[in-house]
Amino acid sequence: MKQLVFALQFTGTAGPTGDGKLHAKTTAPGQTFRVSFGRTGVQAAVEPSGGEAAAFESDVEMTGNGAFLESGTITYGLSGSVRFKTVGHGILGPSPNKDLQRGAVTWEVVSGQGDLAGATGLITSNFTVGAQGEVVDNQFAVLFLP
Repeated sequence: MKQLVFALQFTGTAGPTGDGKLHAKTTAPGQTFRVSFGRTGVQAAVEPSGGEAAAFESDVEMTGNGAFLESGTITYGLSGSVRFKTVGHGILGPSPNKDLQRGAVTWEVVSGQGDLAGATGLITSNFTVGAQGEVVDNQFAVLFLP
């Protein structure tokens, strides 16, 4: 088994579809995360690195008290795609910024296609949602490929 580890920052939108459900659609260009620590504090940046974009699409069911279930697909350019579902429940609630909600969720990869056929693993998501449904979703993936 080959282990593949990477991070992406997706941006896009999420909005209601009715009956306590939401639909999210975001994209992420090829990118590099940089971080350094020093006397001036933590310096962090996400920089474009070229290549194809990734596309994310999911359906979210709010289950009460800020908890939710989610399932969907992430397509990583021409490399392939994975399908996922929530492990347990995700959380969504207010943040210190009155204009943003914040949340987190862990997804289990249930299948893969293309170069990701047979993929398993987990993806964590730490995200914000703005008042107009704008989403910034920071994902960290640890996938295992045959």
